[in-house]
Amino acid sequence: MGARAEAVEETRLRILEAVISLHTERYYDQISLDDVAARAGVTVQTVLRRFGSKERLIDAASEVARGRVVSQRGEAPVGDVAGAVENLVDHYEQWGESALRLLAQEDRVPAFRRATDAGRSMHYEWVERTFAPLLERRSGEARERLLAELVAVCDVYFWKILRRDLGLSREQTELALVETIAALKGDE
Repeated sequence: MGARAEAVEETRLRILEAVISLHTERYYDQISLDDVAARAGVTVQTVLRRFGSKERLIDAASEVARGRVVSQRGEAPVGDVAGAVENLVDHYEQWGESALRLLAQEDRVPAFRRATDAGRSMHYEWVERTFAPLLERRSGEARERLLAELVAVCDVYFWKILRRDLGLSREQTELALVETIAALKGDE
């Protein structure tokens, strides 16, 4: 019985990995259950038996991806701006394109809206935790404004502008983020 349960879980994980990898390559409407099944090495019937629908499959894959993101971003050192920026850029180098693809479709795909809403919440919590020492120096509206500024500067779109649109190297992107955060906190 244990071997069977292990095989079922392995199949489930292969299917979820297939969904995650396909969504880094294509848009939602360009991915069929046939594509997922082929990538996972199973039948469409197996996918449906495990998850019931494409939307429930997306929700399950989002949970797996979110767990990875939370784990990776959770390694950011609190109060260490350079270390936090390195962690953030590591994250965006791995997940940035996928996040941008999800954001581009969030108004059309309810499962993606749930994923991006959860991602926003995780991002706000990460900023608040990681930059807590900077935020503690301010109170009231000044603190809320600094929090909003840090959320914006650490957002995937800021990374996209620096890295993709302007073509900065990873090192220059990290330096630009560190310098921007230093300016926000008033360092010279």
